[in-house]
Amino acid sequence: VQLQASGGGLVQAGGSLRLSCAAYGLTFNRYTVGWFRQSPGKEREFVASIVWIGGFTAYADSVKGRFTIYRDNAKDTVYLQMNSLKPEDTAFYYCAADFLGGGVTTQMEYDYWGQGTLVTVSS
Repeated sequence: VQLQASGGGLVQAGGSLRLSCAAYGLTFNRYTVGWFRQSPGKEREFVASIVWIGGFTAYADSVKGRFTIYRDNAKDTVYLQMNSLKPEDTAFYYCAADFLGGGVTTQMEYDYWGQGTLVTVSS
């Protein structure tokens, strides 16, 4: 099983990026997928999640209205569209998969994790 996060980079404040999380070796449409982030000196925190059934989504308050999570089960991929980026969004972003998960925000609920992709937002 492998989750591969990509799409990070350097962007100016106010700009946009789209992160991708591609899954290999699992029945993707049975997994809730979450995005988390960690910036230097801080704990890893929940960003967004999308449930395996019904497409229900959840967002951290800090990203609501700016970030959108969506999935393409045909491509075994979840995306995180990030708009109106702020310097405080700078972090390593990680995706994780939770088998039949209910969209929880708790990291320990997730079964598999990808490597991080770095997002840097300059002011």
